[in-house]
Formats: sequence, structure tokens, C-alpha cells
Amino acid sequence: MNTHIPTEKDMYIEELKRRFNQSPDLICKEIQIRHQTIVIHFVNYQVRKDLVERDLLYPLTGRNRTWSLEELKNKIPLASSKGTDSMEKITKELIHGSVSVYLEGEQEVVLFALPNQEHRALNRAETESLVFGPQIAFTESLMTNLNVVRWRLDTDDLVVEKVIVGERIKSEARLIYLKSLANDTNVQTMRQRMEDLEVDEVEDTSVLAQLIEDSSSTVFPQLITTELPDRFCNSISKGRVGVLLDKSPTSLIGPMSLFNFFESTEDLYMRWNMGTFIRILRLFAMVLSIILTPLYVAALTYHYEIIPSSLLISLGQSRATVPFPPVIEALLLEMLIEFLREAGARLPTKVGQTMGIVGGIVLGQAAVKAGFTSNILIIIIALSALASFTAPSYSMGSAIRIIRFPVIILAGAWGLIGIVFAMCFLVLHLLKLQSLGRPYLAPVYPLEWKDFNDTIFRTTPQRNDRRPNYIMTKDHFRFNEKKAKRHKDVDPS
Repeated sequence: MNTHIPTEKDMYIEELKRRFNQSPDLICKEIQIRHQTIVIHFVNYQVRKDLVERDLLYPLTGRNRTWSLEELKNKIPLASSKGTDSMEKITKELIHGSVSVYLEGEQEVVLFALPNQEHRALNRAETESLVFGPQIAFTESLMTNLNVVRWRLDTDDLVVEKVIVGERIKSEARLIYLKSLANDTNVQTMRQRMEDLEVDEVEDTSVLAQLIEDSSSTVFPQLITTELPDRFCNSISKGRVGVLLDKSPTSLIGPMSLFNFFESTEDLYMRWNMGTFIRILRLFAMVLSIILTPLYVAALTYHYEIIPSSLLISLGQSRATVPFPPVIEALLLEMLIEFLREAGARLPTKVGQTMGIVGGIVLGQAAVKAGFTSNILIIIIALSALASFTAPSYSMGSAIRIIRFPVIILAGAWGLIGIVFAMCFLVLHLLKLQSLGRPYLAPVYPLEWKDFNDTIFRTTPQRNDRRPNYIMTKDHFRFNEKKAKRHKDVDPS
């Protein structure tokens, strides 16, 4: 319901107090100029008081005649002024850091935006550390993040749309894409899913991703969240759609395929052959992390014949005092690794690092000496954990660690048949997934050989002339490959 402002001063003041639940933080100042009463309201900690005093109160009291609404809008030295006759609008703007100026008897209030926004300065990324490339990360301030994006994508082709998410506690978001590249269906899908949300509050972009992704029942993330402006802008320049959310230090990007979660912008800053090697290494580490421990469990439970005889003797001696079957032994150690990881993440940085190192060494040696586990399994569990940490995306690394547990249980129940069943189920599950309606396993399914470049591996920069087909960009080509191959050396003759 849209309530108009009262024309009587006392009723107006009482109505604002009621809307703010008699909060002591709502400051009210009355100024008397001849026969005119001016009432100023602002929330104590939401505005810059130095600007209120210098740019608003001083000009208001600096002349000896009455003010009109038009004079307030045009003669006060502040650019952001607007009038409204809605009490709902006034309340909302006061919460967001505006100052309201009310002239008794008028049907409209003039609002001046003087917000006091608290945010940290641009700093290095914490969760996505890089060796090469830009080091700055997003902050919790939407305006600061937009400034960084505009600075990196310096083009009038960039589209920034405002979207409000949340019903009870509203948050401001920005939908960002390149007009000449982004597929209209991708943009519309992202926009519609955000606008259709019926939730009280959206706390962070990671929460927003869970609310708008295609499947919320899977452990696999379908949209990438990143705190790196260069990764965000690089994705936008490839035709993807991005989202920035106020009060969130991370951004959201889509559509994405499974293989994009194993990419890092650092791959772009090193030579193509090294970047290809590291990407393939990460994919191999993912497969290794999932099947290494289950293979150990399956071999020791059902398939001794696949173990070399020299290694079998060593395994038998190592497990001679272990009272548990291999599947229980593996699950106990996997849980121990997860306990150490979680404890190290929650404790203060210096204490957490010490806890992870000392806890792993002490508990590992104690478990072997006590006969609870074998030396070989500790090595295998450590390799699996290290392999899962190679994923640049924290959410994907967590998904891989979760998948390992049911695969170990199936390996303990049915051996290699259980592992094959788990892998088949996993592939079928991935084939069903989508990201903003695009295939999650692209470019493997549907098969698109040209998209393997810059997805699973990298070729020379001169051959990297195409954007991924599965994103369905308006312009598939980044440049002319033939022209890029031409040598342009200066002829000394």
C-alpha cells in the first residue's frame, strides 16, 4: 500500500517514527526560517555526517528567506536529489543512507543520497590464490566491484542491469554481460530466475547460485562463484553472463561446464603447453581422487589376484594387526582427513596450519603403531586428499571428496563391480545436469572437438580464435585465424 506523506509536520514526524519502531537512530532536526519549518531526517550511522553538515545544513540555514521544492532540488550543491510523495519510498531511502528534507505544507519530500558505506579496501584473493596475473579480489561493496569490472571491461558494449532479490530483506544485484556476445536466452534465463525468487533474503552469491541453478539435489555446482575480477571479466568476454550481489565478496558466472571448474585464469598467463599440462593434471587428479581409495578397498577385499606378489606380501605384513576390514579402515581414515581439514579451516590461520600438519603426522603415526591402519592406506588416503585439493574451485573439490565415500562403500560391498557401477551412475548423473539450460558435460557431450581448445586443453594463442559453441554466443569468432598467423616482422631491406 502506497501511503502519501501527511501535510502536517507533527503527523509526518510521528509516522516516520512509527515506521522505524521508535528507533533512537532516526535523527530528526527542525529548522525554522522565518515562518517556514524544515524537518530533516536521517539514520544516524547510515549517512556521512560531515557531508550532511557541510553540503546540506549549511546551505539550508545560510539564507534568510523561505525555500521551495524546486529550489531544494536545484540550488542545494548535491547531485543526487529526488522528490517523492510516498512514505514507503522515504523509509526505504533513509535505510539506504539518504537524508530527507520536508517542507511543512508541501505534498512532496526531497531526498539526498549521502550514504556512509563501510567496506574493506581491495586486497589479495584469499581462497583463489594465483602465482601469475592480477592479484586483487572483489570486496563486499557492490559499487567497488562494479568499478573494478568497468575498469577491466572498458567498453560501451557492457550491459549492467539492476535486479532486486529477496522479499523481506531486499538486496541489490547486477546482471552483467556483453550485448554483442551474450546469448539472449542465457541472459533471460538468469534474469528470470533471479526475479522469480520468493525468499526472505539472499545472503551471498553462493546462496543465490543454489537458488537459481538447474538442479539443487546434486553435489556438483552448476554455476561458478569466484572472488577474482579477472576470471569474472574473462568469462564475460567469452559471452557468459555474470552476477554481482551487494554485500557479497564473490561473483557468479554461468553457463558453465564441468571442465570449467578445473580451469584457472592462471592458465592463461603461462605458455599454452604448460597450461595444457596443468589442466590435464587437474582432471587426472579428480579421477584419481575418486577411485584410488576404492581400488585399494576392492583389491584387498575381493581381488587379491590383481596385486603384484611382492606388494601383496608387504600389504599382508602391514595389515597383519589391523582388526577392521579394508572398507571400515578406509572410511575411518577418510573421516580423519575430513576432521583435520575442517578443524584447520575453522581455527585461526596460524593455529589451523599447525593443527593440520601436527595432527596429520601425530595421528597417522599413532594409528599405524596402534594397529588401526596400514602404512600403505595412509599414503593412498593422503594422495586422494591432495588430488582433490588441486581443483581451483573449492565447491568442486568438496563435491569430489563427498563422492569418494559412497564409491568406497560400493567397492567394499561388490569390489570392482561396485566401482564400475558407481562410475556409470556418476556419468549418467553428469549427462543429465545442465547449467542455465546448457549441457554440463560440454564439449564431451554433445561432442564438439573444436571446443576442446581452451576447455580441456589449450593451443597456441594464434589458434584460439573461437568461443565455446555450447554457450551459443552471438559471435563465435574472437579474431581471424589466418591473419593472426601472418608474420609482421619489419623487413630490414
